[in-house]
Amino acid sequence: MIPQLVTYRQRRRDGRWLRLYVPVLPVLLLLSPLLLLAGLAGLVACLVFRVNPVGALRGTLGLLWSLSGTRFEIQDGRTAVLVSVR
Repeated sequence: MIPQLVTYRQRRRDGRWLRLYVPVLPVLLLLSPLLLLAGLAGLVACLVFRVNPVGALRGTLGLLWSLSGTRFEIQDGRTAVLVSVR
């Protein structure tokens, strides 16, 4: 299943939590012009390094598809960051 929501939580130094919910589809639509440029740059890179573009696209989509359910947790002293992909 494609990820639909990214939750970002950060514990500030004073102990309070900052919580952000980022929906993936609207952000993807807003950044689609940059995504098109990144795709063209990836195609050029595949041609320069002689990598099969279809295989690279398949690998990238497989990686994005498997992100659902991933959690990144970083803690340093009194500051903590949690990113959860649903």
